[in-house]
Amino acid sequence: MTQLNREDLIHIRRHLHEYPELAMHEFKTHDYLLETIQSMNQDHLEVREISELPTALLVYVAGANPQRTIGYRTDIDALPVTEQTGLPFSSKISGIMHACGHDIHMTVALGVLSWFSEHQPSDNLIFFFQPAEESENGGKVAYELGVFEGKWRPDEFYGLHDNPGLPAGAIGCRMGTLFAGTTEVNVDLIGKSGHAAYPQNANDMVVAAAEFIDQVQTIVSRSIDPIEGGVITFGKLEAGTIRNVIAGNARIEGTIRGLTQKMIEHIVDRLKMVANGVATSYGAEVNIDFNQGGYLPVENNDDLTKRFIDFAKQDPDTQFVETEPAMTGEDFGYLLSKIPGTMFWLGVDDDSQLHSATFNPKESSIEKGVESITKFLEYRMKDETN
Repeated sequence: MTQLNREDLIHIRRHLHEYPELAMHEFKTHDYLLETIQSMNQDHLEVREISELPTALLVYVAGANPQRTIGYRTDIDALPVTEQTGLPFSSKISGIMHACGHDIHMTVALGVLSWFSEHQPSDNLIFFFQPAEESENGGKVAYELGVFEGKWRPDEFYGLHDNPGLPAGAIGCRMGTLFAGTTEVNVDLIGKSGHAAYPQNANDMVVAAAEFIDQVQTIVSRSIDPIEGGVITFGKLEAGTIRNVIAGNARIEGTIRGLTQKMIEHIVDRLKMVANGVATSYGAEVNIDFNQGGYLPVENNDDLTKRFIDFAKQDPDTQFVETEPAMTGEDFGYLLSKIPGTMFWLGVDDDSQLHSATFNPKESSIEKGVESITKFLEYRMKDETN
């Protein structure tokens, strides 16, 4: 097989779009990726599968004169969304859709890998086809399994995410944080239930929950630098069983988002203080737990990101856009907390947002993305400095 061309890439993308799979269940996706990779020139490639993470794939491309090992990651899972695009290649799997563009991500990665299978790079390359970005913390799981050890550990890591708000094929990036980190929060308030006619004999957790939610608003407005930003959202509140019984228990579920891990940890500390304070003032018990998983902020490495942006600005074939940080989460942040690297946007120009049932990225972005990333990697490999 020769290098993948535009028609090949669009065919691959449409096939992947038709057969989306959820986190940790990407078995057919894995098999299709493997088949596609095995059809490439294998002279410099080594494919690795992981028994403990069976839908993941890694491909090692041996460099001709390596100074470093460069990693490139793409995610492969889809979302539990019922597609409403009306496309002739719409999802054939009921209730599941590539509504976040991971089909685009995979196709671009295959295009870049195809190029380097035919044009041996000077540095070593590692392509990581990662399962379970949307849930189940696939990047963190892989790292904790020891996948990135020995020759399989990149010196630097790169990855993209599609962006419907940028022109098709444009590259967006910024110094510092690209994606916020996210943490789940669960708060259980425990009081005493009782008859609605005798509130003095009960301890009403609906009132305590309301007080907690009200006080939490001061964390963002009075405890956080407004320039740095942070978001606390409680989207679910459960309490009580019937209208004439005072609720003795209340459960509040929400999320924290922050642009740095330090900010998230500060919000966590303040939430604990508020929860304990409300519990004390109401004579209640409180249990509060947090689950960040692998969704740390995507904090781009300064030196590597400056080099990436400098390339994108000077390359005549790359349209560069400096972007603002996004408050959505991405589990590549965990890998970048362990291995320095850069995440960037690939514009796909669509009116619908990510995770929307009508999300329809422009396919013209694929070939442009392959070209820009390939050129950047070659540019990086010519740099003799670390």
